Amino acid sequence: MIEPSELRARAFAMPFSSPAYPPGPYRFVDREYMIISYRTDPAALARMVPAPLEVVGDVVKYEFIRMPDSTGFGDYTETGQVIPVRFRGATGGYTHAMFLDDHPPIAGGRELWGFPKKLASPALVVDHDTMVGTLDYGLVRVATATMGYKHHALAPDAVLPGLREPGFLLKIIPHVDGMPRICELVRYYLADLTVKGAWSGPASLELHPHALAPVADLPVLEVLSAVHILADLTLNLGEVVHDYLA
Repeated sequence: MIEPSELRARAFAMPFSSPAYPPGPYRFVDREYMIISYRTDPAALARMVPAPLEVVGDVVKYEFIRMPDSTGFGDYTETGQVIPVRFRGATGGYTHAMFLDDHPPIAGGRELWGFPKKLASPALVVDHDTMVGTLDYGLVRVATATMGYKHHALAPDAVLPGLREPGFLLKIIPHVDGMPRICELVRYYLADLTVKGAWSGPASLELHPHALAPVADLPVLEVLSAVHILADLTLNLGEVVHDYLA
């Protein structure tokens, strides 16, 4: 029989006998981003962002991220939307949607931080002279992004401030009766950042409606810029900055 004291000492994730992921923090090597910034409908943005966060402008960042080497989570790809926000005077990014292809980071991301992760089939590849990002939800193509491959080199200092900004998440975990047990605004930071390369180039982004992957609810009105980044970094654990149930 497992004694309560042993449970308290050993229990940090489910299932107890074989957790889906190890304890953090988590190190990523050769993490590769393609981030396309685009202008969208401000009214749609306002419907997506929880107070006390404040929307900054009318911009969304659509991200594709390749993670070939990560502590505990392995090799996977994810994609989603990050909305620039302000919290207590400081700027950051609110993660609105995320789709990825690997169970441990889905489980860990949702349970630890509150990342809005769902299972899907994203990809980020180099097709001759073009970076191509795609998102398939089941049989349906939901997003397609393209970017000219390494057209203009950027200095690391040009992209480091954005990587160092805090990220914000809405963490929701239900009680056994289906009501929320946890409903919190979580803040997290990346650390130990080494930018190995950064580039800009021409880009396009196409989003398609889907009932369960509604990225097109933030429509693309105008593509503003694109950046391709290769970096090593540590994903630190988060902190609660607002408790909606308090």
